[in-house]
Amino acid sequence: MRRRNQMSDMTTNSQVQHARKPEKTEFIIYFAIIFLATLPLATITWAIAAVRSGSMTDKGPIRRAYRQAGIITPMIFAA
Repeated sequence: MRRRNQMSDMTTNSQVQHARKPEKTEFIIYFAIIFLATLPLATITWAIAAVRSGSMTDKGPIRRAYRQAGIITPMIFAA
């Protein structure tokens, strides 16, 4: 009877390397900076929209700035 070489299967014991996710504190810092940067423009656009429509029921400046920061910050981390 012929004996086969018994080799270890190294692929099952290897460690899987995951893509590096941005740290939460770094994301929060960038989010805060972008939020503060977009707040003045969001206030101006909100005021103009309120004067034109005659109503203040539209999204407020803080919500607008928060939304813009929520859109821009992930784009930075995806790049």
